[in-house]
Amino acid sequence: MPALTTAESAAAEPPLADSYLDLLRRGGGGIAPPTTEGCCVQERELPLIDLSCLTSGGSSAREREARRVCADAMARAASEWGIFQVTGHGVSRALLERLRAEQARLFRLPFETKAKAGLLNGSYRWGAPTATSLRHLSWSEAFHVPLASISGTASCDFGDLSSLRSAMQEVADAMSRVAKTVAVALAGSLLLQGHRDHDHEAAATAASFPPGCDETTCYLRLNRYPACPFAADTFGLVPHTDSDFLTVLCQDHVGGLQLLKDARWVAVKPRPDVLIVNIGDLFQAWSNNRYKSVEHKVVANATAERFSAAYFLCPSYDSPVGTCGEPSPYRDFTFGEYRRKVQEDVKRTGRKIGLPSFLKQQPHSMTTARLDHKSKAPVAILP
Repeated sequence: MPALTTAESAAAEPPLADSYLDLLRRGGGGIAPPTTEGCCVQERELPLIDLSCLTSGGSSAREREARRVCADAMARAASEWGIFQVTGHGVSRALLERLRAEQARLFRLPFETKAKAGLLNGSYRWGAPTATSLRHLSWSEAFHVPLASISGTASCDFGDLSSLRSAMQEVADAMSRVAKTVAVALAGSLLLQGHRDHDHEAAATAASFPPGCDETTCYLRLNRYPACPFAADTFGLVPHTDSDFLTVLCQDHVGGLQLLKDARWVAVKPRPDVLIVNIGDLFQAWSNNRYKSVEHKVVANATAERFSAAYFLCPSYDSPVGTCGEPSPYRDFTFGEYRRKVQEDVKRTGRKIGLPSFLKQQPHSMTTARLDHKSKAPVAILP
């Protein structure tokens, strides 16, 4: 693809620098540079799990045992880390590179074109236009597209980027298979614990997990993190947990993803041959807190732009989240209720409260958290 001229490149960028400078002029509302938080961040290898045995379809005792070992390894990673890497996922590197090339073409469009309601049905997002502090500003842009818009179930305007639709559709289909495979294995690992006399019933329940999810309820998000001249003071994406069952992520070689592990930030080393899976809020609730919805962020890069694509496994808004077994610490709620409560909390307090709002017994610290919201960075609402 021909290189952009300086004028074309400038026209493509969202007004992130304007937002930064405006917040700086207003005092920043309490600056806490990401580099201050992450000065001692270590790069760690996440748990690495080969999914190929889960898709082999063999029925021998050895193959069944291999599937059980794989599922148990994922369950340990989901409990201890809330995130892990997978190989043997069946998503070709060539396909991901094709999507990345299409992403580059998409994000090189002029900002005014990207921000128009018509393109990809108004799914474009950038930065945090309502930020009141540099702690709230995400130096990034994205298209957060419902799968129904990609598949043609709902109409969607791709403009002149006709090849983008096919690349997004292939990646969404492939990541959907990965997400379903992982989700079923993780659900089965919990349901089968202590219920060996009801293996068939538990297996049938796991096979239909998660409830209310299909090709029309999930999302594919295309992300770009431009090089940031103020990287020391700026997040690429503010710390957050995902409001779904689980997320499947592919990232390029630049890196920048960090997660909270044992109260410390850990940098994830990028690898071109793996996909990253992280547990979302709904899976933590369904698992009765056995699996952890991991807090993560992206740090800004001073010299290089970064691309990633994420698949969000979400149910329909009216689907009850449910539980793997009673008693559950959470009251009954639907995905729609959860999203509305998160949005209300962000609007009212500036930050996401999330799962604690749905506990049957509200902790005393909830009141303190609401009173102290101005000292904390808000959490991105994803999806």
